[in-house]
Amino acid sequence: MSEVAIGCLEVCANSYQSALAAQNGGAKRVEFCDNLAEGGTTPSYAQIALAKKNLSIEVWPIIRPRGGDFLYSEVEFELMKEDIKICRSLNCDGVVIGILKADGTIDKERCTELIELAKPMEVAFHRAFDMSNDMDQALEDLIALKIKRVLTSGGASSAILGAEKLSQLVKKAAGRITIMPGAGINENNIKNLIDQTGATQFHASAKEFVLSKMEFRNTKTKMGSIEDEYRYELTSEIKVKALVDCINKGVKI
Repeated sequence: MSEVAIGCLEVCANSYQSALAAQNGGAKRVEFCDNLAEGGTTPSYAQIALAKKNLSIEVWPIIRPRGGDFLYSEVEFELMKEDIKICRSLNCDGVVIGILKADGTIDKERCTELIELAKPMEVAFHRAFDMSNDMDQALEDLIALKIKRVLTSGGASSAILGAEKLSQLVKKAAGRITIMPGAGINENNIKNLIDQTGATQFHASAKEFVLSKMEFRNTKTKMGSIEDEYRYELTSEIKVKALVDCINKGVKI
């Protein structure tokens, strides 16, 4: 499968509903996940199946069994392999992985195993890259593994703050792998990122809060650690459209 056209927005979609909004807004691809508050974990079988059944844009589920770091136990690695088999059975366009060793280097052996298992799907690498101990060496490792693209903030808390490093990575990649900036990207800063980094593909959640329609609300207890459990996040079709418009205007072919 060839890479999508220059000037691409990938949306980090936390549900089928978000993925549909991404498609309607003009995104070319979704990184499909759950639990955005933890940086994204693998979505359910039902979410992936429904997306592949009804969407025409590319669907790339994240293969991440939990939040936290990217050093996985044998059991967690087995879960990742089983999730890849599910994605392959559902004819996903690709999967997104990220595994590090304890010393902060790319776990090339385990990544190779997942890449082979995923075929004929292609494989991208998520922001575990930003947690590596040497991004320049990690980039060369990912290129050697024939990873399609890498999502990165340039090692900073947001892509804007990591713009200088992102520009360096784009130049270092020299077309051997796609450098896709992500983290904190919106319609107000993406033009600056395009100009500063030279990147052509970008990643954003384009999310907004949706208020609960519950009339009765128990304010004395909570189900989890989220501050307000009477609202949740979904991708906004309007925000996606605004981002796509900015990319189409700003990226030079």
